[in-house]
Amino acid sequence: MINAARLDRDEGYRLLEVLQDEATREGLRGIEETAPGFTDWIVTALFGGTYLREGLSLRDRQVANLAALVAVGGVDPQLAGHVRTSLRIGMTREEVIEVFVHLAPYVGVPKALAGLRVAATTLAEVGP
Repeated sequence: MINAARLDRDEGYRLLEVLQDEATREGLRGIEETAPGFTDWIVTALFGGTYLREGLSLRDRQVANLAALVAVGGVDPQLAGHVRTSLRIGMTREEVIEVFVHLAPYVGVPKALAGLRVAATTLAEVGP
């Protein structure tokens, strides 16, 4: 039997407000002007769908997000946003840094270093 996907648009927008900072939300609004409806699809499918699935905590999902973004590379704005989200959901600065250090043998030292540079800049902007 196939489990029906849960998509909750209202819960997606509520969770977006909890997880993402104003700069990230503003970036999504900018995308909406360029590609109407795309932002709504992202928020509904991701925050109102994938994030609502059972099995992983928000912290676990955030570690996976950091790892995936470093592995993909070239997504510095999204990675910076997820560093801020990591702090927002209770991860420590040390835990965020350790995710990138741990990734070096798996994604390569250059990508891990790139992630660390984004993290260092973002953490400095956020402050202590």
